Amino acid sequence: MATQRQAHSSWEGNLLEGNGKVNVGSKALQEFPVTWKARTEGSDTITSPEELLAAAEAACFSMALASDLTKAGHKPEKIDATAVCSFEKLDDKWTVTTMDLDVVGRVPGIDQAEFERVANGTKTGCPISRALINNVDIRLKARLEQ
Repeated sequence: MATQRQAHSSWEGNLLEGNGKVNVGSKALQEFPVTWKARTEGSDTITSPEELLAAAEAACFSMALASDLTKAGHKPEKIDATAVCSFEKLDDKWTVTTMDLDVVGRVPGIDQAEFERVANGTKTGCPISRALINNVDIRLKARLEQ
C-alpha cells in the first residue's frame, strides 16, 4: 500500500503582487507564507517551493544514506546533509535546474573512497533524488567528518 502525504496551498491575487500560504497535512509545520518576490529574489522569512524541495531532498538523502551505509556494513553515527535548490529562468521559463548536496558523515571504520562510493549510489537511489534525476542536475559533495 502506498504512503501518501498531503500539503495544501492557497494563493490570493496575481503572481507579482499576490501571496499565499502553505500547510502540511501532518501539522508538523505551521502555516507558512509564500510570495513570488521571495521565490525569485530570496527571503530569510518567507519560504518557497524550492526551499521545501531542498528540505525534502536533504531529509530523504540523509535517511537513505544511513540505510545504504548500514547495508554496506558501516554503521553511521551521524549524517548531515545540506541541499541547495537553484531556481532560474531558462528559455523564458522558470525552472529548477540544480540540487547541490553537501553531505558530511561520521562513520567509524570507513574511508573517504568508500563513503563517496556509497553516497554516489544513494544520489541515484533515494526516492526524492529519483523523482528529480531526469530533470534536475543533482551534484554531490560527500566527505567524512574531520
